Amino acid sequence: MIADGRVAVNGKRILSPALNVSAKDRITVDGKPANTAEPSRLWLYHKPPGLVTTTRDEKGRRTVFDSLPEDMPRVMPIGRLDLSSEGLLLLTNDGGLKRRLELPSTGWLRKYRVRVNGKPSDAMLEPLRKGLNIDGERFQPMQVAIDRQQGANAWLTVGLREGRNREIRRAMETAGLSVSRLIRLSYGPFQLGTLKRGEVREVKQRVLRDQLGLSRSSPNASGRSARQR
Repeated sequence: MIADGRVAVNGKRILSPALNVSAKDRITVDGKPANTAEPSRLWLYHKPPGLVTTTRDEKGRRTVFDSLPEDMPRVMPIGRLDLSSEGLLLLTNDGGLKRRLELPSTGWLRKYRVRVNGKPSDAMLEPLRKGLNIDGERFQPMQVAIDRQQGANAWLTVGLREGRNREIRRAMETAGLSVSRLIRLSYGPFQLGTLKRGEVREVKQRVLRDQLGLSRSSPNASGRSARQR
């Protein structure tokens, strides 16, 4: 909206979000006063494979936003799942909440079911449990358990506390395994459960408050108004 020149502060159009404002400043969007902050909201979404987790895609591929219900408000993804990955994706209307839950310091465990081609052993997976350096990038220790072997493939359960780009796929490659399917089962306390592919379910406000420590009076998770964001 800012890049499109739709936002003005004290009557002057701005072209960058890098601007400090206070409650005394007058912010307008399309010439109308900006709305006050809405309460923080969170949705669970079962992302199908084949969708990009971006608002727009330069290659013209379908995005997760193309498949959301028409009555959904404007939302942002918390973290990402790559094109081939599927499973739980959290969506929120609050940029402060998004940033908070994406920080490694939040410490929330993210669990995945991973199908790999090959016959993994504990010895092969031990380096992943200790932490890796791949192309100069440090990967934190992962929780990795072998669930079962099915012919040429095996199913693993993987847990990690930070989500780097293609982290699981790249880590498995160092162990000589290729990932053929990756499903996120949970993100912290929030579970995929029985949610069907493409289905969206909003987290109840009471649950959101309990899990995130929000007060009833907080306008959003960051505790700041829309003007301050």
